[in-house]
Amino acid sequence: MANYDAIVIGVGGMGSAAVYHLARRGLKVLGLEQYDIPHDMGSSHGYSRMIRYTLQEHPSYVPLVRRAYELWHQLENASGERLVVTTGSVRAGPPESPFFLGAKESCDVHNIPYDILTSAELGRRFPGYQLTEDIASIYQADGGFLLPERCIVEHVRAALDAGGEVHGRETVQDWEPLGEGVRVRTDRDTYTANKLVVTAGAWAAKLAPQVAKYAVPERQVLGWFQPERPELFRPESFPVFGVLAEEGRYYGFPSYSVPGFKIGRSHHLLQQVDPDNMDREVHSEDEEVLRQFVGRYFPLAAGPVLSLKTCIYTNTPDEHFIIDRLPTHHQVSVAAGFSGHGFKFASVIGEIMADLAQHGETTHEIGLFKLDRFDT
Repeated sequence: MANYDAIVIGVGGMGSAAVYHLARRGLKVLGLEQYDIPHDMGSSHGYSRMIRYTLQEHPSYVPLVRRAYELWHQLENASGERLVVTTGSVRAGPPESPFFLGAKESCDVHNIPYDILTSAELGRRFPGYQLTEDIASIYQADGGFLLPERCIVEHVRAALDAGGEVHGRETVQDWEPLGEGVRVRTDRDTYTANKLVVTAGAWAAKLAPQVAKYAVPERQVLGWFQPERPELFRPESFPVFGVLAEEGRYYGFPSYSVPGFKIGRSHHLLQQVDPDNMDREVHSEDEEVLRQFVGRYFPLAAGPVLSLKTCIYTNTPDEHFIIDRLPTHHQVSVAAGFSGHGFKFASVIGEIMADLAQHGETTHEIGLFKLDRFDT
């Protein structure tokens, strides 16, 4: 029975980074992934994932995204492959809304420069945008997007180069404590390790029941639409965005890697799901939710649909992450519940999970993400 310093379950955005950071520290590490690497069954696909400083979620995310940027650029430099595309970012909504004010506060607290623009000013600067007059925008020049599939591949490649071991298409059936360590049983073999790291996305609750009440999977749909004016929706002329409007909260990206302007609605149709039995087909009502918004606010991008794909959010009650050791088994740490805004942090979360596995603590501030916050 092979023994490891650490086993990582789930080798998506967070898990690939955790395997990498553990391996580069010289630990004997095994990453186990039930699907391909990368794959499109979870939350780490779709060609682009946003990265931004306009973090309306909480100002304490800003130091983490600063470190994430550093680590993404280190990975880019080591791999020679582009992983971060800078477009600028727009965070837009009614000027009195917590969405708008929270993004402004995060920038103010951490001295991040930005511009506040009216809808008319935004449209003049970026003609693809045609927001309504009641929506104000925060434009921040450093925002952009990551290439999630390539980020995962490069983390795994670097982990393998550092001596790590990664198995795709190997499903964990269960684990149990074994003294101060763990035993992990899969559909192929059984392994032991000193520490266990659970970064299984929507499947985290099935592997760590302590988070089941607080990390709830939700079906999402992403759409790519053909612009009438493609030149207005390229990375050099179209910032990534999050917009709060009367229709809901939407997010979008310029055309990149595949044709089409990309759009999604946060908490799409409020469909809580079991990730093993989720409806992965896309239906006319899914397209309509996206098309209505595009037609009103980005009419020059409201051409024929080019692609529609499902993905998964895993939501916590407060939409803050869960990053902690299990209270009953301190040799097990979990990162889960990223609530649709986690991938940008994957590089630093990998570093944090390596800290927790190696030292039982981290110098990063993760108090906001403790599991016991739900008990108070």
